Amino acid sequence: MSKLRRGGIALLVGAVLAVLCAAPAQADAYRYWSFWFKNDKGAWAYATQGPATAKPSDGDVEGFRFAVSEDSADAAKPREDASFDAICAGTEKKDGQKRIALVVDFGTDKDAPSGEAPPKPRTACAQIDADATSADALAAVAKPLRYDSNALLCAIAGYPKSGCGEQLSGDTQDSGDAAKKPAASEGDGDGGPSVGLLAGVAAVLVLGVAAIWQARRRRG
Repeated sequence: MSKLRRGGIALLVGAVLAVLCAAPAQADAYRYWSFWFKNDKGAWAYATQGPATAKPSDGDVEGFRFAVSEDSADAAKPREDASFDAICAGTEKKDGQKRIALVVDFGTDKDAPSGEAPPKPRTACAQIDADATSADALAAVAKPLRYDSNALLCAIAGYPKSGCGEQLSGDTQDSGDAAKKPAASEGDGDGGPSVGLLAGVAAVLVLGVAAIWQARRRRG
């Protein structure tokens, strides 16, 4: 085999490997309670600190959502959009205390641990000491709470009964009794290369073979 042919084949193999390596790896997801607050525009924003250290002000709206998510950018927001005035309408402000409107969204059946069914979303107005934290507000209206040894919030109002931020691999996000995978029309339904990836590999192969053939033709 000539040096030219060997070089062409090496370039072809390298190109195929580059296409394959470019395929994004499936990220791991976690089943957990995420923490949110209403910003100045009245939209849900992901909290940058945990409820044990956050100290809301009177009139704030905070939310908790149970779901399977990969990270904060992917996390599911609370579905309830009630305002502070709606949630705390019947609660008058007292000296030395503050009122925090809370939304607790237990998520969907899809995200529930195996054998459990999520309660319906609820709202509540917590009246707590002026220097109390978001965790104090939650404890005032949604007991029992459950935390792990690292102070991670595991359960609100007893849900879920067990587990705490467990990791689910990208291709086995069971969200219930059985693992669910994307439909074939959505891409890599079986965890293998997607149709687009295979098409790209095929295109690289065709171009590589054509380049080798042209090189041999010029030499001939």
